[in-house]
Amino acid sequence: MQLKKKKIFLFTILLIIGYLVYFVFSLNVKAPKIENTDALLLQVEQINDSISICDDSWLKLNDKGLWEMYVSGSPFELGVKAGKLTQELNYYQEKAFVDRLKEMIPSEKYLTKLKYGIAFFNRNMEKHVPLENQQEIYGYAQYASNDYDFIAPNYHRMLNYHGAHDIGHALQNLNLVACTAFAVWDERSTDSSLIIARNFDFYMGEDFARNKIIAFYKPDNGYAFMTITWAGMTGVVSGMNTHGLTITLNSAKSEIPFSAKTPVSILARNILQHAKNIDEAYEIANSAETFVSESFLIGSAEDRKAVVIEKSPSKIDIYESGKSELILTNHFQGEIFKNTKRTLRNIAESASYYRYLRVDELLSNKEKHNVNSLAKILRNPYGLEDKNIGYGNEKAINQFIAHHGIIFKPEQKQVWIATHPYQLGEMLMYDLNKIFSKTAVLNENIYKEIYSVKSDTFLQNKKYKNFINYRELTEQYLKDCTTKLSPSQIEEYIQLNNKYYYSYFVAANKHLQNGDTTNAISCLKQALKCEIPRKVDKEQVAEELNSIKNTQNNKIHKK
Repeated sequence: MQLKKKKIFLFTILLIIGYLVYFVFSLNVKAPKIENTDALLLQVEQINDSISICDDSWLKLNDKGLWEMYVSGSPFELGVKAGKLTQELNYYQEKAFVDRLKEMIPSEKYLTKLKYGIAFFNRNMEKHVPLENQQEIYGYAQYASNDYDFIAPNYHRMLNYHGAHDIGHALQNLNLVACTAFAVWDERSTDSSLIIARNFDFYMGEDFARNKIIAFYKPDNGYAFMTITWAGMTGVVSGMNTHGLTITLNSAKSEIPFSAKTPVSILARNILQHAKNIDEAYEIANSAETFVSESFLIGSAEDRKAVVIEKSPSKIDIYESGKSELILTNHFQGEIFKNTKRTLRNIAESASYYRYLRVDELLSNKEKHNVNSLAKILRNPYGLEDKNIGYGNEKAINQFIAHHGIIFKPEQKQVWIATHPYQLGEMLMYDLNKIFSKTAVLNENIYKEIYSVKSDTFLQNKKYKNFINYRELTEQYLKDCTTKLSPSQIEEYIQLNNKYYYSYFVAANKHLQNGDTTNAISCLKQALKCEIPRKVDKEQVAEELNSIKNTQNNKIHKK
């Protein structure tokens, strides 16, 4: 299956460009100036197995398995405190990612050669990251592991990790990101409050997503805010500040960038920290240069509505739905971008518009929505008209790959965050008013259990257990190209997720290993009858089918 191998190969190369950054010109990149380095002298006190304290900041593992962190101070102090508190988590996070990459490209020689191209791409990154963000990242980097110096020095490495989100968004054809977000307010909300929900579908393996952190920042400059993140990440992909301004990132079709500018996660962080309404968010977005196209869903307690700031490397627009609900997947909707060739092609060839229609369908099923009903939509794994299109299908709202699922009520300063696994676990409610008023007690839960959303019953369903088994076997079968399976074993594998096209695609590969072209062809034909998420996926299946048929015909012709 050469096309599949080429796709994985290209995926890996380009993702490494976003993550594994080695500066040939590293000596020309200077660390930011830090006037006061006293924070480096701070000590971490380990209270127990789940709570650590550093000055007025802390890290805690709650009883539901989510990490919670509170940090305050100047930019450098924020980074130092977070770095000290999350040192072990940061090592784990980086190791999980690097190990994953090494699985895909085991050649050290090839990785070394890639460094030169990577250096060129990232040569100007620090010029496009605001000083306060550089200082924070520099503080964080003091506690990064030296085990990965072969990639780049700590500060350079961490600075450039923040551009990885952009690379993933630029490479939509490789299916790195496919997020979904939506909002309701006024007559579409049971209490008329603004409610925003989103799935952040960025998948780099189970290990990478395991130790997510709910971080509460109280910077000396700007507004206090929360964000859901991971160790080493100072940018924002989902968050809310104490003025009730929220921001979430959704990718849009973009050209592949060739030079670094402001990473969108850094831009989102600056909006969250320095804007209290939509106008101020727009001003900050307009003032930054980005190197990919991005949609920023902005919710505002002050404005009592949600909008989308749509931004490309050269233009910016603001989209309003004109009604009391808003849906955002992965295509632009505003006047400036909606009729461009890039957007129209994205709608035609990707799963974005299908997911948009699915959200619209589910929102239309109820006259008014609340947190529980929006959580149910986030967790929905089916296609239009509740059709089973295969679990894990990119056309579904819940693809079982989300790093996090999150719901905001900006006017109340409340946020709900899903526990493991994916969006199906209990959703815990955090009250920013309580947390930033310093009434939170560390040895007690800082989330409010009485307001939690219960776990989804699908977790107890045999279909969910079958899907987990299917995913594990799929990964195993893709790695192992030598072990043969019997026809009955292949059929058992298909039945674990028999509505998904990819089940048949992998099964065809296993039949080919047995020299069984008849069953391989049958599987590929069945795959083409399924709901295939993207044009490129359908072409891949069709190309493989034609390749097998041509090989058969050539053999017959030679005879």
